[in-house]
Amino acid sequence: MSAAAQEVLNHQPAKSESTVTVVLAFAMNLVIAVAKTVAALLTGSASMVAEAAHSWADAGNEVFLLVADRRSRKGRDETHPMGYGREAYVWSMIAAFGLFTAGAVVSIWHGVQELLDPEPAADYGIAYLVLAVAFVLEGVSFTQAWRQAHRTAKRLDRSVLGHIVRSSNPTLRAVFAEDAAALIGLAIAFLGVLAHQLTGSPIPDAVGSILVGLLLGVVAVILIDRNRRFLVGESVSADVERAAVGMLLEHPEVARVTYVHLEFVGPERLYLVAAVDIRGEYTESHVAADLRRVERELEQNPLIEEAVLTLATPDEAALVP
Repeated sequence: MSAAAQEVLNHQPAKSESTVTVVLAFAMNLVIAVAKTVAALLTGSASMVAEAAHSWADAGNEVFLLVADRRSRKGRDETHPMGYGREAYVWSMIAAFGLFTAGAVVSIWHGVQELLDPEPAADYGIAYLVLAVAFVLEGVSFTQAWRQAHRTAKRLDRSVLGHIVRSSNPTLRAVFAEDAAALIGLAIAFLGVLAHQLTGSPIPDAVGSILVGLLLGVVAVILIDRNRRFLVGESVSADVERAAVGMLLEHPEVARVTYVHLEFVGPERLYLVAAVDIRGEYTESHVAADLRRVERELEQNPLIEEAVLTLATPDEAALVP
């Protein structure tokens, strides 16, 4: 069992960190969206229009991500015995669809329109100033997301990008991906505006708008796919399953484990099912009491939303931690 896998089960989720990351991203994107919109109106640049659409889409998405973060924290009740953790993936998927439609489609459509019916551009200095300010603000937001991802990735012995892809936290993944796309999009927009100014041709600017749209489309599709996987039931890695076996065997009542299943039911929240052999020869009621006690102890771990244990049969092979 790897140390990283053990860290997954020992990790205490930081409930406020993702909220801070999303709120910061929302504030930055709102300011940037207003600035880009003004710049787009003054300059007539297709790339600036695409960037304005991008930032408005990002700002709107952060609202959905805040809803996702808040609703997913609700505890279990009679109507939702597994809690509301998967709400995070529903609202994060809505945000990803918003990025695709409000960001990607609008940017591509405007770029194609600019190619067919170009408009003169002016006031390039305003565009450069807004792009520079936006780059700084987006960099601040991206740095916050990077730090949060880096801390967890280091503890789990993963690369930052590897952790972002595999993480069960959709809000962190969305903010990280959107901010990274924003920084790349700003570079594309700068090159489009610069080429327009140097050549006098609107074609590079329009192409820049289309490229920004394609970039947003790729990011949106990736985010949609990751949320889909968690909604339909994403399992953990084999290392984490072995760590769970070790965690079960730490209980003195458990002699061996023959089956274990872990499934994400929300950000950093797991549903655990296992078949175990209880030590000793006791009555059925005594064994049932032992099973329930171990279940309750397992659920003291903030990562375990619910634990369900059943008895193993004598012919089943024991799992090794």
